[in-house]
Amino acid sequence: MRNFADKLYSLRTQSGYSQEALAEKVNVSRQAISKWELGLTLPDTDKIVALSKVFDVTIDYLLKDEIKVNKDESLDRIVLKFLGSAQDMDEISKELVDIMQDGVVDDMERKRVEEIVTMLDDISAIIDEIRTKMRMQ
Repeated sequence: MRNFADKLYSLRTQSGYSQEALAEKVNVSRQAISKWELGLTLPDTDKIVALSKVFDVTIDYLLKDEIKVNKDESLDRIVLKFLGSAQDMDEISKELVDIMQDGVVDDMERKRVEEIVTMLDDISAIIDEIRTKMRMQ
């Protein structure tokens, strides 16, 4: 489960923005971005709206860190969703080995690793959903 600070950092780095560049886009100081990413403060509503536009994500995505479980969705269906995502795990593992093989991670490889981390976070969220659903039964 990721909170606002983690999501903001991930979105910013994946988009290739420095804290300064993002600060300019949403009309705040670099220090404000730093405090948000460290979880020390939260942005005002207008800044959350601006961030959602910059990163093309919903406000719900930025602010909600709880797992919503569809009560009508069966555990079997959630597990199938996980299996669909997990099929990529073998390919992800191979790709990470290829990236790390030379011991140097260049900018392009770093961006791909960040994308992989996001994919793994999504898989982790599905696992959390399975755990929650199992507790409900």
